[in-house]
Amino acid sequence: MADDHGEERLFEVDPVVVERMETAPGGPVHKVFRHYDPNQDFLIPPSLDDWLDKDHLARFVAELVDEVLDLSSFLASYKEPRGYPPYDPRLMLKVLLYGYVTGVRSSRALERACRDVVAFRWLAANQAPDFRSIARFRRRHLVALRQLFRQSLELCQAAGMVRLGLVALDGTKVRANASRRKAMSYRHLSEKAQVLAEEADELLKDAEIQDTREDKAFGKDRRGDEVPKHLQRKEQRLAAMKQAKADLEARARQAAGAKAEKKAQDKGLSETETATLVDGAIAAAVPKPTDQASFTDPTSRIMKTADGSFHYCYNAQVVVCGAHQVVVATSLSNRSADCPELKAMLGQVEENTGAIPKTLLADAGYFSEANVTATTNAGVDPLIATGRLRHGEEPPPAPRGRIPAHLSAKARMARKLRTKAGRAAYKQRKAIVEPVFGQIDTCHGGKRLLLRGHVAAEAEWHLMVAAHNLRKLFGAGGLANLRAT
Repeated sequence: MADDHGEERLFEVDPVVVERMETAPGGPVHKVFRHYDPNQDFLIPPSLDDWLDKDHLARFVAELVDEVLDLSSFLASYKEPRGYPPYDPRLMLKVLLYGYVTGVRSSRALERACRDVVAFRWLAANQAPDFRSIARFRRRHLVALRQLFRQSLELCQAAGMVRLGLVALDGTKVRANASRRKAMSYRHLSEKAQVLAEEADELLKDAEIQDTREDKAFGKDRRGDEVPKHLQRKEQRLAAMKQAKADLEARARQAAGAKAEKKAQDKGLSETETATLVDGAIAAAVPKPTDQASFTDPTSRIMKTADGSFHYCYNAQVVVCGAHQVVVATSLSNRSADCPELKAMLGQVEENTGAIPKTLLADAGYFSEANVTATTNAGVDPLIATGRLRHGEEPPPAPRGRIPAHLSAKARMARKLRTKAGRAAYKQRKAIVEPVFGQIDTCHGGKRLLLRGHVAAEAEWHLMVAAHNLRKLFGAGGLANLRAT
């Protein structure tokens, strides 16, 4: 078909008149503005690489994943050659790691960021993995993600950022992904389980009577899988309640046994007497009526948080070096008390770094004669507070003269903290460890865990601490600083 000018056209279309944008709005004076046209097309395909600064944090994460981190544990889980090709583990790890470094942890938020945020689009190479794929990747590689903390510490150590002359130990309560509304006390569990059991028995009898009538009416045999939905729900709730009740009873027996064993050790009883005392305590152990169990995350525990309220939480522990606030050891437990964690954390420092610290600072929550003895025997000088001063209370004057021989371990530690050297060293505790928790909360979204279950929650906490260490490494010069050393 030919047009008015005699030129051949493939399709008959009406000409489109391109309207130019209106001029800039007028003002008090004739001012010329820079050209602004939202409908302007790119003359050449744009490159995301040009939209990201050369020293951007995303480039550091990409280089870290591509050239430095050991990905063998991630790749080892892909053993089935069949099936639709999954996303490249490097892509998923970059997106996930950069998300944790910048505080974007939700799988849905990460999916949106891969479409809307330049840094995430650059890391994902313009791909947009859906939130289910991100969540499955995180859940599938819990062990490998947990090991990233160890790798981040090794990188900081290689860059000369880890010095163990002075370290501080502290803990914080991290909220679990569990609702207090979806929990029951031991008393309520016992009462409700009995009611549900009776209701389930009645429904089963009704179902059998109805099946008998239908068999006579229709002459068909039962399949055995036609349990009414309302009965299924009650049976599931009853099973969950029985499991929660059994968990509370097991926890009560464990606590009673540990308490009896400690009591026997304090009295100096023999092994036979200790075993008898422990067995008797376990047999008589009964949960308190107010003890609670969560249905959303059964491994979490009710703990008192810093604001004085009670929530389902985990107890996160960190040991921080005083040089660059790098975390050299960490753990996540469901025990509320800090005191039992000290010995294990001290051993983890030596395991992770190959050395022991010279001085360990810790608050009053870690003091016990056993902890002081264990720390001293390990070759570490402990400075552990023996109590708290009231608001406005002046500390006692520094002691003089020789240490009296009759002083207990607690009195000796209190005297040591009142000396000029002890005060100067312990004064640094808050400045070393407290900012780390603040940075994890603010920069990495560490106030609440997303994953449920102790194993998954601990892996996520290690990932957040690894993100903290990597951000410290980036602030100290990144991989260029590592290569320089």
